[in-house]
Amino acid sequence: MAMDIEQINQLGDELYNAFVSQTTLVPFTERFEDITLEDGYRIQERFIQRRLEAGETIVGKKIGVTSKPVQDFLGVFQPDFGQLTSNMIYAEGDVMNLDELIQPKAEAELAFILKEDLIGPGVTAMDVIRATDYVVPCFEIVDSRIDNWKIKIQDTVADNASCGVYVLGETKGDPKKLDLTLAGMVLEKNGELLSTSAGAAVQGSPVNAVAWLANTLGTLGIPFKAGEVILSGSQSQLVEIKDGDTLTCTVGGLGSCSVSFKGTTSVQRQAKANAQESK
Repeated sequence: MAMDIEQINQLGDELYNAFVSQTTLVPFTERFEDITLEDGYRIQERFIQRRLEAGETIVGKKIGVTSKPVQDFLGVFQPDFGQLTSNMIYAEGDVMNLDELIQPKAEAELAFILKEDLIGPGVTAMDVIRATDYVVPCFEIVDSRIDNWKIKIQDTVADNASCGVYVLGETKGDPKKLDLTLAGMVLEKNGELLSTSAGAAVQGSPVNAVAWLANTLGTLGIPFKAGEVILSGSQSQLVEIKDGDTLTCTVGGLGSCSVSFKGTTSVQRQAKANAQESK
């Protein structure tokens, strides 16, 4: 049985309050055994509504849980989606402040910036390429308002697909001139090789992932709009980050994106406080 609107609003408000206070919640799937995926998306809608009421705007969409390493880590085995807002954006060269995050992890991917609306269902990979102005390498810094990342698909969906913040690379590529399926991605952390992958790691191709999301949202009456940023899903493992770290991802034939971090997350601060108390 689907949750009633009062319950949906309560849980969406809990997520918003956790976001503002940089705290975490007991997984919804532990509190409500019969919570459905549809419930999760309705909770997400309320969470986003609260952020929009506070002054943010929608600037794009993200696809989550697309690659096998991320699926294995989270124990979630189907894609999901979330909304990107104006307060999530960092420019390449900015130093990301971890003080504003809870328990972040980084993932490297491709971002599609649209020049035309894209409305599903019925969107093909070729439609995605035609509607894309350019692609850039990027990092999404996912973050979870759920205790210790103990999420099932309903938890992460409710939590806006664990959106945190993101940074777009400055090098723009024409998707008509790039083989995004075969293009290799090299991920480095503090100058050391961390992983290699190709676009095929994401639903067979990042373009396929974007088409999937356009069609999924189209059935819900949600269009992609010209100018929006679409994060196509991680091509890397989830990377732990801390003060002083620098990550760089390089996509063959396209270019690179780098991001550095400073500060301590709320979970790190709490762990330090707990350790001092126990002495």
